[in-house]
Amino acid sequence: MRVKIFADGADKTGILEMYCNPLIKGFTTNPTLMRKAGVSDYQAFALDILRAIPDRPISFEVFSDDFTEMARQARKIAGWGENVYVKIPVTNTQGESSAKLVHDLAREGVKLNVTALTALDQVREMSAALAEGPPAIVSVFAGRVADTGRDPVPHMAAAVECVRSYPNIELIWASPRELLNIFQADAIGCHIITVTHDILKKLNLIGKDLHEFSLDTVKMFHDDAMKAGYTL
Repeated sequence: MRVKIFADGADKTGILEMYCNPLIKGFTTNPTLMRKAGVSDYQAFALDILRAIPDRPISFEVFSDDFTEMARQARKIAGWGENVYVKIPVTNTQGESSAKLVHDLAREGVKLNVTALTALDQVREMSAALAEGPPAIVSVFAGRVADTGRDPVPHMAAAVECVRSYPNIELIWASPRELLNIFQADAIGCHIITVTHDILKKLNLIGKDLHEFSLDTVKMFHDDAMKAGYTL
């Protein structure tokens, strides 16, 4: 496959486990994942991970809601390493576009990962803001698009076309819901897909015989009924 797989998470043990997997080409995280993982010191966690992983791209996100403070945080995060991409949300919590901030930081040479996009007009706006800057990423949350009842495949295919004329930009299929999404992302020419550890653990199922899978399922139901001690 051409699509690059990035591991998405904030559990150090899981991250280091994925680092040993040659299929994993990079890493992403965000404040929500870090909070769930019990991270209390943002910078200490990031620097600890970067010491262990100095040679693959890693994205860390700003968490201010003020654009001036976002810029300060972005410059600080960017200084942590050459492999660091700074995640900037597509808007602040008031829905105000971060395009100007993205444009300014890109012109300063900051590698950015613009995150939380869902709509195609957002992809076009942020791609233009990142144009002619250093390597950059645009993360479209295809899984959330699917959660609204929309088919993410044609939507993401259109997003691929939006970034095609910008050689410095890669498109991420973010928040996948199932292993199939990796193959869908690859088929439409998406550059990267972020995958959580629970989905990555299913990679060994690729190509599994369906009759064997059916039998495994039957055995699981039977074993669980026996372990529960059910009677009729």
